[in-house]
Amino acid sequence: MSDHATDTATEAFVAHRNLLFTVAYEMLGSAADAEDVLQETWLRWVKVNLGQVSDQRAYLVRITTRQSLNRLRTMKRRREAYVGQWLPEPMLTAPDVAEDVELAESVSMAMMLVLETLSPTERAVFVLREAFDVGYDDIAAAVDKSPAAVRQIAHRARRHVDSRRPRQAVSPSVARAALESFRRALETGDPQGLLDVLAPEVVLVSDGGGIKQAALRPITGAEKVTRFMVGGLGKNKLPITLAPTVVNGTPALLVHLDGEIDGIMAVRVEDARISGLYYVRNPEKLHRVESETPLTLR
Repeated sequence: MSDHATDTATEAFVAHRNLLFTVAYEMLGSAADAEDVLQETWLRWVKVNLGQVSDQRAYLVRITTRQSLNRLRTMKRRREAYVGQWLPEPMLTAPDVAEDVELAESVSMAMMLVLETLSPTERAVFVLREAFDVGYDDIAAAVDKSPAAVRQIAHRARRHVDSRRPRQAVSPSVARAALESFRRALETGDPQGLLDVLAPEVVLVSDGGGIKQAALRPITGAEKVTRFMVGGLGKNKLPITLAPTVVNGTPALLVHLDGEIDGIMAVRVEDARISGLYYVRNPEKLHRVESETPLTLR
């Protein structure tokens, strides 16, 4: 490839890099794997004859989707051997992402867990169609299916997701207020304060990856979650601090234990009360968070 062609390829890749990363992340639930997919996409992109490419964005999305599908199928074996509950790798996102309701929901922990229940092809079709409004013909080229088949897959995936999709989330300001009440109650060890802010049917999912202690199964119900949270803090003799942040488009808490990042706790808020808690403690999923966290919050 000539220097000019390489420059053109680089410009196109850089221009669409954020889109490609988000496509890969929503398909894989892992920022580290998404970065690997982008590297593989780049290696294939620079070998393409750009003179024969009419839509560079669509072509790049096609390569990224195919590489993500390949990786997703191999990751399935890793997930089956995973110790305890699996949660997506958390991503710090800018506060203004939470104001974009559609984008915030598409990358939220709750939605990412719903996407985990789809087959690889269903997930690819749903992500491309629902999150990025990619046309059926372009999706068909990406997943090696006919446009008619893609339409059927999209309908099936949408129906599956809608039946499991959390109810409409509240505004970012209401979510932040609920999280602040939760933070104060947790820091002061106030059981009643936790019961007041937790929805009766709240579900806590914690992910330690077999490296750090975490509940092996989801904990359901405000009283059980309160006992688990207060009991866990009561046993811990090291100082704990909770710093507000934004993860996957929703308000969250950055948990520090004795000055070191211990985990990320994302929340799902409905009707001004917390209905979902997603606590990622697996250190292998916190590298990106640590590298992007300002020194003042570490």
